Amino acid sequence: MTNRRGKVDGENIYIIWDQLTAKRKVIPMSFPRTLVQAEALDRICDLDLVITLNIPFETLKDRLSRRWIHPPSGRVYNLDFNPPHVHGIDDVTGEPLVQQEDDKPEAVAARLRQYKDVAKPVIELYKSRGVLHQFSGTETNKIWPYVYTLFSNKITPVQSKEAY
Repeated sequence: MTNRRGKVDGENIYIIWDQLTAKRKVIPMSFPRTLVQAEALDRICDLDLVITLNIPFETLKDRLSRRWIHPPSGRVYNLDFNPPHVHGIDDVTGEPLVQQEDDKPEAVAARLRQYKDVAKPVIELYKSRGVLHQFSGTETNKIWPYVYTLFSNKITPVQSKEAY
């Protein structure tokens, strides 16, 4: 599914597509990330809706840099939005939290710069096709209503089996 670097390549997109569409034809956030992935995706489907969130670099860097985890359980804390009750300590076990190397400010900044460079051609591709919808802001609760309205107008709700 991934190449040696842990990234999805064009050849493995077919496996991912089968897994994604087993229940519903929705592609997850941040995919495709590269032009190679977008071109491979073109061979198996036609996208009619693509969104991108334009969030200032500093906002993203600050939020991502404030993430701490409890490795044994996978619990994630954010010092701004979901802080532990005691700084640096897991709420459930009392064990220490750690900040992964790639969550440190310098690493986050480098990752964001790299992502911007790689994603730009993908964004331009979907923009040129007229399927790209862009939303800007710094707060989820202010951006989400616009995204929700777009989805509501473009995607038919799925009825649960209990509703039948």
